[in-house]
Amino acid sequence: MPHHRRDIVIFDLGGVLIDWDPRHLYRKLFAGDEAAMEAFLATVCTADWNRGQDAGRSFAEGASLLKAKYPDKAALIDAYGARFGEMMPGPIAGSVEILDDLRGRGVPLYGLTNFSAETYPSTVARFEFLRWLRGVVVSGEVGVIKPDPRIYEIAIERFAIDPRRAIYIDDVPTNVEAAARFGIHGLHFTSAAVLRAELTDLGLL
Repeated sequence: MPHHRRDIVIFDLGGVLIDWDPRHLYRKLFAGDEAAMEAFLATVCTADWNRGQDAGRSFAEGASLLKAKYPDKAALIDAYGARFGEMMPGPIAGSVEILDDLRGRGVPLYGLTNFSAETYPSTVARFEFLRWLRGVVVSGEVGVIKPDPRIYEIAIERFAIDPRRAIYIDDVPTNVEAAARFGIHGLHFTSAAVLRAELTDLGLL
């Protein structure tokens, strides 16, 4: 069987190319009270609740579910959708340089992200480098989220990708493992320096 060269790269966005963390916003809203902020993110606007929006639920619907349970936290809950941009102070610098280097070498670049369909358009408008990607599968638009195998199937099909030629980069190990089941070479992102070394080893940089 011929050895396929890995020459297509698929990027996760949040945590790889974009610094996204609700704490960037809620630290301001809790005036630096870390304990209160952590309690709120662990019990009210949780990662699991946020996944609901990534899977296609509107922020209005997600917020109303929480406000019924935590009416005293209504303003804090509404801020999640209304001030979502403040959770992203900027790009992860070294990663965007890697993306640019790959682009300069003519490597086909794609995105596969768990992201709300409502907040994605303004994010693309804000970060020019997202427009370097030939295409992006956004979970909120397709109604499936990583690590569900169906979202990888959608990406492979939509972009006509041969999994044996593809590399997938994500900061969440379970998402990397899910991609690997399709024969995609998965890289768990920990830092731009490590990623650069891995892509150099693979002959892409």
